[in-house]
Amino acid sequence: MTGALLAATLALTATASHADTAPPQNVVRFSTSATQEVTQDLLSITLQATREGSQAAEVQAGLKQVMEAALAEARKTAQAQGMEVRTGAFSVQPRYNSTGRINGWQGFAQLILEGTDIARITQATGRLNQLNVINVNYGLSRALREQYESSLTSQAIARFKTRASQIASDFGMKGFTLGEVAVSSTDPGFEPRPYLAKAMAMRAEAADAPLPVEPGKGVLSVTVNGQVNLTP
Repeated sequence: MTGALLAATLALTATASHADTAPPQNVVRFSTSATQEVTQDLLSITLQATREGSQAAEVQAGLKQVMEAALAEARKTAQAQGMEVRTGAFSVQPRYNSTGRINGWQGFAQLILEGTDIARITQATGRLNQLNVINVNYGLSRALREQYESSLTSQAIARFKTRASQIASDFGMKGFTLGEVAVSSTDPGFEPRPYLAKAMAMRAEAADAPLPVEPGKGVLSVTVNGQVNLTP
């Protein structure tokens, strides 16, 4: 008798376990997205000073002097969000001859101007003629990106709900309930702007001239991916 009860208990447990692991019914998974072409509004320009000498201290002192002067000049027109000024990489390394012996020292120091006031940044760059422009990069400011993402997220969610309603109707269901849903955004792939050579040529012709730059455009996308449970 005890053996029969044990067998019945095991059978009931197996049935319950099977019910717990049974796949959900009337579940549909799909995704929707919303996209927007955007123009870059955040400009970052990296300038660099280089020095060489027979002593490391000599090179370091030369870089410090030119960077202090550049920082003082750039800070005259710095503005919160509009143009922020910060130092970048700083390096002093030995220079070797053909026999592997140290025959001098060389180093570089970088200054970075970044912000959304394009005119202010390019004019400041033009005045810093003691430094060389080594990189010009455009991107999206956090404020503008959040603005676009907020609108695109609302659009993508609205499209997800509309599609869910349509799918439920097509299957002859009354409606749906939301299951697991994820919202994500992608970094926009902007068009490159190869203006560095042009910028260097212009700086050589006119030391105080603003740096010629032009923003690129790209597509920002927000995607809603998830599942809905169709209700009969």
